[in-house]
Amino acid sequence: MTDSDERRCGSTEDMRWRRKGFYDTVHSRRDVRAGFRDDPVDDAVLVRVLEAAHAAPSVGFSQPWDFLVLRDRAVRERVHAHVAAARAAYAASLPAARAAAFRDVKVEAILDTPLNIAVTCDPTRGGRHVLGRHTQPRTAPYSVVGAVQNLWLAARAEGLGVGWVSFADERALAALLGLPQHLEVVAYLCVGHVDAFPDEPELAAAGWARRRPLRWAVHHDTYGRRGLPGEEPMDLLAETVAAITPPDADAQAAAAERLDRMTKPRGALGRVEDLAVTLAGIAGACPPPVPEPAAVAVFAGDHGVHAQGVTPWPQEVTAQMVVNFLGGGAVVNAFARRLGVEVCVVDVGVAAPLDPAPGLLARRVADGTADLATGPALTREQARAAVEVGIETARDLVAAGNRCLVTGDMGIANTTAAAALISAFTGADPGEVTGRGTGIDDATFSRKTSVVAAALARHRPDPADPLGVLAAVGGLEHAALAGFVLAGAALRVPVLLDGVNAGAAALAAAAFAPDARAYWVAGHRSAEPGHTRALAHLRLDPLLDLGMRLGEGTGALLALPLLQSAAQAMQDVATFDAAGVTDKTT
Repeated sequence: MTDSDERRCGSTEDMRWRRKGFYDTVHSRRDVRAGFRDDPVDDAVLVRVLEAAHAAPSVGFSQPWDFLVLRDRAVRERVHAHVAAARAAYAASLPAARAAAFRDVKVEAILDTPLNIAVTCDPTRGGRHVLGRHTQPRTAPYSVVGAVQNLWLAARAEGLGVGWVSFADERALAALLGLPQHLEVVAYLCVGHVDAFPDEPELAAAGWARRRPLRWAVHHDTYGRRGLPGEEPMDLLAETVAAITPPDADAQAAAAERLDRMTKPRGALGRVEDLAVTLAGIAGACPPPVPEPAAVAVFAGDHGVHAQGVTPWPQEVTAQMVVNFLGGGAVVNAFARRLGVEVCVVDVGVAAPLDPAPGLLARRVADGTADLATGPALTREQARAAVEVGIETARDLVAAGNRCLVTGDMGIANTTAAAALISAFTGADPGEVTGRGTGIDDATFSRKTSVVAAALARHRPDPADPLGVLAAVGGLEHAALAGFVLAGAALRVPVLLDGVNAGAAALAAAAFAPDARAYWVAGHRSAEPGHTRALAHLRLDPLLDLGMRLGEGTGALLALPLLQSAAQAMQDVATFDAAGVTDKTT
């Protein structure tokens, strides 16, 4: 080997270790809020960290950042008081289950660290002609975020913990820090030495949220063509179906055995014991976690079949009710508030335009469906896109920390499409599964039944082709619900099904993946006749039968306490041995 070869090998080995060190730093970086030590940060170390931040790229090389190093205790106490008030206001806005979990989450270390650093942005720096800022004015704060990331990574390489404080009103914080009016606070960071860095993000360890897999976030050429580099772009629906496996039989057996040892007569809790076994199989653990927080996703869409006079309600009510959901004025909101459940509203196909609003997911595939009486309600591409909306919604809600998913729906004329779906998948006569929906008269009911029968005769949907059935006679909300319940099963999270529209969507989902049924719990039996037929076909026994037919997720929400109580009992109730209670003789 020549000298040049040796130098080349040495350089390659050095590069390998540099690369490893870099990736180790990146993957071990944490947002640290606890475990800080009192000892000060050495000035030379702090200079290196700030130099790394200052080396960040910036739009037009404008370098719009400044770093305010805060050691003064009095200043930090004022910031701490402001953040505490903001935290309290945020906690008051949360659903009860989320608020309870939030009480145990530490969100800042302002007074626990020897120093804080406020990273600011001057969006005017560089004058009027900064390259790249003319058409993208927000690139200045984006550049500052790059500097913050550099600072964070450099601090980790130096063994320093950094925590980002986000509970603050930016303008109020700027005033507390005495900043000039033209500066924006992009980040407020708590910096100090720590004894150890956690193995995973603190919010993940606390169960507040989960990390999204990388393959969920990588798209090729077109948004939605997902897959890691070197892989063929994957089919989101196919991947979801492939991830669905039967529930854990060992956990189910352990749950059944534990129930028999709990301080109660065997079988005394009736169907609640069946729920406990179901939850253990879903979670793969005994006892299973309590399914909270929970979120109800209300998928909203309009229907072209409305033109056939199948309901007296005007179509614009769909959009009006979406606004009502977002304002908190619907029955689903009242039930959800009582139970501490988040309400997520998804526009998957409302015909009328909707203004952006907190809580609204704008995922519109089309402005409602076509008229299923005169042609296919959807194209196959639209049906698939709507299914993917449901999958993505479930993924996001579970990644955000929800442990139970509840189905909801809104769409004037959607029970017509639901009846067609139920008839197509079960083989039932349209007259057996078509109901009166929102309460229609005899003439409208007769017309509705005839429309369903004619549509099925026209399209002859094949139940072995669930996507084709959804396209022929389904609604956008039905397709999205099918994706939603499939994703819940793939993520091993219990899904509470609501009424007839959820039942119709679940039939389509079961045709994609029969094993998914083990992850679904029928919250109630709707007054709609088609729901009874759908549940029988799915072999699901509803928990409640209250004669309800509202939709929105209301019936399923009323069943949620039963689901949660079953898991809570498994966790809290002592066994005969542990409690010192004598079991009956066998």
